[in-house]
Amino acid sequence: MDDEPNILMGLRRMLRIMRHEWEMRFAESGSDALAMLDREPFDVVVSDIRMPDMDGSQLLQKVKRSYPMIVRIVMSGHSEHEMILKSVRLAHQYLSKPCDSETLISTVSRSCSLRDLLGQESLKRVASRTETLPSLPSLYTKVMEELQSPDGSISRVGRIIEKDMGMTAKMLQMVNSSFFGLPRHISDPSQAVILLGLDTVRALVLTIGLFSKFDTAALSTLHVEDIYRHSIKTGAIAKLIAKSEDPDKELVDNAFMTGLLHDLGKLVLAANFPDTCREILELSRHGEISFHEAEAEKLGATHAEVGAYLLGLWGLPEDIVEGVAFHHNPGGCAAKVFSPLTAVYAANILEHHARSNRRMEDLEKQFDGEYLMRFHLDGRIPAWEKVSEQIECEEDYNK
Repeated sequence: MDDEPNILMGLRRMLRIMRHEWEMRFAESGSDALAMLDREPFDVVVSDIRMPDMDGSQLLQKVKRSYPMIVRIVMSGHSEHEMILKSVRLAHQYLSKPCDSETLISTVSRSCSLRDLLGQESLKRVASRTETLPSLPSLYTKVMEELQSPDGSISRVGRIIEKDMGMTAKMLQMVNSSFFGLPRHISDPSQAVILLGLDTVRALVLTIGLFSKFDTAALSTLHVEDIYRHSIKTGAIAKLIAKSEDPDKELVDNAFMTGLLHDLGKLVLAANFPDTCREILELSRHGEISFHEAEAEKLGATHAEVGAYLLGLWGLPEDIVEGVAFHHNPGGCAAKVFSPLTAVYAANILEHHARSNRRMEDLEKQFDGEYLMRFHLDGRIPAWEKVSEQIECEEDYNK
């Protein structure tokens, strides 16, 4: 859909090479688009922010309400700052105009490939409708106070955000979108906040409502504060493991982000399925199966797939999405090289093991030896455990 006939014709030509793989329809207005959606099913909607009868945010609001499982992508020019802010809570991804064919095709293709990650339609519907992820009330209050203060500091805002999974994921979605036009991938939430600037972050948070907080009932469902502590420590261990195996800065940064976000799906489940989460907890406690095995039994999917599906919809880097999706089952991933997944897989086991006070022999049994042998890493477990001992988790979120 596009407001300018010339651009619409250009998109038709650009996407002609995909005509044997995709079924495509082109609409000249939001009303035309909605009429098409009424007649036949679609997987993805790509909308311009400006259109004749309704703007892109109005269209996406209607699509979200009536067709929640459709992936929503918005295109805009950099001069349309105010209009794009209206679509922040509605669009899964943002592309800037003019958009080259490679970017558009890869964005749509990646969005379509996510369909196979989740089997349950109800989970897809919840993930697709998720605009923002709830935060710990203490962190939410602190970031709001900092942004509303006349002496608010961008660096302090960044330090608060980097402790929170939901805020971090949303900020990375924003900063890595084509709309902001940054020349490189950003995987550090503090850096993301600085690059966006205090005024933009204030607008996103205070005006648009980019962040939200858990209610008391949801907090108790899965012991959310424990999930935060585990995730922060897992990210820190994954970063050190990655650094010990490969000094590439982007890989190391993505290992930390993947570790921080690997249990993000638990927040989605806690916020949307509190009763089912309680049943999963009971099953894992009394059924002698792990939490993620209990999830699979009750939901047909685990928090790993739910989190990866949402992060993929939001356009986060593929190796982060992959690391979240397979952090319990790395052998299911086709990767041939050491990646953030490997670091987070190891860090997750090490962090859980450290809290269980089990022996070293028990630790090694928890690893998939065949997976580690794929990368000639089967002898590295003692070294990784030594690395993990360097990490102390900051458990006081009020600092």
